[in-house]
Amino acid sequence: MNGISLQNIVQSSSYLREVKKNEMEKGDIVFVKTRNSVYTLAVSGKGEYEVSGGWFASHGVDHTKIGINGCTWGGSAIKTDIIAACGLMLEFGNRLKTSSIEKIFVIHHCRLQ
Repeated sequence: MNGISLQNIVQSSSYLREVKKNEMEKGDIVFVKTRNSVYTLAVSGKGEYEVSGGWFASHGVDHTKIGINGCTWGGSAIKTDIIAACGLMLEFGNRLKTSSIEKIFVIHHCRLQ
């Protein structure tokens, strides 16, 4: 049998370096370096992100507002509560999947208390 078992996916998910959707606020920016590209994801609110770079830049649609479905291990199993996780592939709302994520950098918008 080829591929990764669901049990192995569940076990490995607890060790991921990840950025959770519920920890991000409007104005936060996430830079995602994949094996093939770099993406900039600006949190716009209401589950939307303004995305630039990578596939969007190469197709002339930088600054596209789109949802993020989550991240996959390369198949149909998806972790929907995250924006990005090292080793996984980001899946956008249009079902576009990136190559494997290598690095993530987050800039939180200045919040006044």
